[in-house]
Amino acid sequence: MINSTEVIRPFPTRKAYQAVIFDFDGTISLIREGWQQVMIPYFVEELLQTPDSENEEMLQGIVKDFVTRLTGKQTIYQCIELEDQVRQRGGSPRTPLEYKHEYSRRLWSRIQNRVSAVESGETAPTDWVVKGSHALLRALRDRGLTLYLASGTDEPNVLHEAHCLGVTEFFNGGIFGAQEEYQTFSKAMVIQRILRVHGIQGDGLLGFGDGYVEIENVKDVGGIAIGVASDEESRTGVDDWKRTRLISAGADVIVPDYGELDSLLALLFGEEVNN
Repeated sequence: MINSTEVIRPFPTRKAYQAVIFDFDGTISLIREGWQQVMIPYFVEELLQTPDSENEEMLQGIVKDFVTRLTGKQTIYQCIELEDQVRQRGGSPRTPLEYKHEYSRRLWSRIQNRVSAVESGETAPTDWVVKGSHALLRALRDRGLTLYLASGTDEPNVLHEAHCLGVTEFFNGGIFGAQEEYQTFSKAMVIQRILRVHGIQGDGLLGFGDGYVEIENVKDVGGIAIGVASDEESRTGVDDWKRTRLISAGADVIVPDYGELDSLLALLFGEEVNN
């Protein structure tokens, strides 16, 4: 353990990284904090209406399991799973896109005041990012790395929220999000594009994420994965549940946020820690 930077799988210090891929929600942005508290009750509500429904407590566990398993992928995949779960219980499901639109409407009612407050300047961008995000992004850019952002949230929303939070300028490689034609986008596709564009092997790639999918995708190509076990509600310390999931996905390092930036950079680039 170096301060709050926990090394799970030791790796040789490398100084030849060329690209970095970031997840957005929970890794950079906190605007959508609490999205699970919108999605899970909504999905449970839908399943309770099916003819062969279990009780609410059982459904809570079932829904949490598949929502968690698919976190990091485009939202539509969770809605596809909901469609299947409704059908399994003898119901007549709506389309995944209809489920997604209703979820998005409910989520927007939760977060619209946050977005408006940042847009108006009532709150600072730093109020709605994981601690130290701007400093980390700047430090990586200053080292000549190309930064990419890939999110399972719809791309227009990601672009808008990244702009509001003042992080767009750092992602010189591009910002990518979910598409209406969902088969045309995935984080794995973005990673393959990065490797191809830069002509690098996976060990030239760093990845930061708070979800299972992006960590697994980075490790699948041989990259170094930083698991961000951010406690999005309290904004302090490690979320133990996230930590466990990120380690099982293959994370090499766990951090709660980027508050101990010197330690993290020292680990990744072999630099001295500033005292």
